[in-house]
Amino acid sequence: MYKDILVHAEEQPAGAARFAAACALARRHDARLIALFALEFAELPGYVAAQIGEEALRRAREAYLAHAARARARLEAAAGRADVHFEWREAPGAARDLLVEHGRYADLIIIGQPDPEQDGARPQGFPGELALASGRPLLTIPYAGRHDDLGRRALVAWNASREATRAVHDALPLLRAAESVVVLAVDPPEQDHIPGADIAAHLAHHGVHVEARHSVAPDIEVGDELLNMASDLGSDLIVMGAYGRSRLREAVFGGATRHILEHMTVPVLMAH
Repeated sequence: MYKDILVHAEEQPAGAARFAAACALARRHDARLIALFALEFAELPGYVAAQIGEEALRRAREAYLAHAARARARLEAAAGRADVHFEWREAPGAARDLLVEHGRYADLIIIGQPDPEQDGARPQGFPGELALASGRPLLTIPYAGRHDDLGRRALVAWNASREATRAVHDALPLLRAAESVVVLAVDPPEQDHIPGADIAAHLAHHGVHVEARHSVAPDIEVGDELLNMASDLGSDLIVMGAYGRSRLREAVFGGATRHILEHMTVPVLMAH
């Protein structure tokens, strides 16, 4: 079970869906829900602050506090509908650093997928950075749609890597409660047994209703194949390892992590 869930609080419109998903999970797992709002005005270097002036800094501080108040009101509404309680935290600093720090003491970190059409949106790689730095499972909620009931039909991306192994075991509280779980190996190497059969058997021993599948798609990106399969299966959660190869290599050549983060249509639980 997840007993401590940390959710990144922001004022963005997509934050409402993130809060609803976080509250639903907290209720399902009887977990403590912690919301963290980063007061990022404090991140201005001293020489920049000196040039801006005290009055401009005061207005920036007030603007951030107003954003925090509106985000808290949205979370209060979601928590009221879900009948859950939450702990609200505001701290000065960069969101990435604060989420890593506070996430050390949580079972799960929930953030939102950056919306490229939103003014001031975070970089597309923000979730991946957190997955690498935090050492905790990271659940990213898409900026489009509602995902309150996530985890009923899960798709596990399996390549027998360390990262995939970590993600599967971090996702066990969700997988055990799922109605169906499909373990998918994309373009697996030739072997004597069904690809993914070993991890499927392991999950079955944990009470997971699971089946193993594999697909051969040499002319399509792994990320596209995962998203296509998620659509075909009606999956509402993808579980996968983050950055099985270096970020530099993914930045140059592309990769499943980067592709999923940019094009996800369902929530994604990642771990590194």
